[in-house]
Amino acid sequence: MVKAILTDIEGTTTSVSFVYDVLFPYAREHLPAFIKTHRTDKNIQKLLKDINQEVNKDLTIMESIEQLLQWMDEDRKVTPLKTLQGMVWEDGYQANGFQGHVYNDVPPNLKKWQDMGIPVYIYSSGSIKAQKLLFAHTDFGDLTPYLAGYFDTTSGNKKEHESYLTIANQINYPPQEILFLSDVIEELDAARTTGMQTCLLIRNTTDSNSRPTHPCANDFNQVEINR
Repeated sequence: MVKAILTDIEGTTTSVSFVYDVLFPYAREHLPAFIKTHRTDKNIQKLLKDINQEVNKDLTIMESIEQLLQWMDEDRKVTPLKTLQGMVWEDGYQANGFQGHVYNDVPPNLKKWQDMGIPVYIYSSGSIKAQKLLFAHTDFGDLTPYLAGYFDTTSGNKKEHESYLTIANQINYPPQEILFLSDVIEELDAARTTGMQTCLLIRNTTDSNSRPTHPCANDFNQVEINR
């Protein structure tokens, strides 16, 4: 039985191109000025210290910015980077610079699952702040009322099974009663080792080689819910 759903964002609820063609370039362009402007804020100072701990040395403001930009170019899932990206994106959403993209099939299914009494949680490498911003500013309006909670890299790496055990414990459901949706096989493999049910989203592809031992769906309409 499925009593809770845990879903990835990029490539699952949201187009990969939106992340790489809109969000990442916006953060790269605006992050340096954002840090310089807010460098005295306590939250920013803490994140700068986190960067120092990550690289194990004291960096100047400019060196910290250069390190962040390097991590962005390498698509690193580093928590202080993801947190700062979320802060920059918040400014972008509030300035109406863009709206969060979700596939057309996502909103009606979020509502359907909520009506079925199945809570839906988000697990993404993007910060929780960035997740909330995306779903609060979509072409379909604010979708956050359909979401029960959010998890990011502070819960662990998405390709390690301990992360999924941590989430299961926090939402208080046995792993066997949770369905995890993702377009990344390694993430699904990790979740399945805990006993979670899994479904591979294969949007925009007909590559049969990407259909291994996980149930597959082309969109949320095809996701099967065992009750």
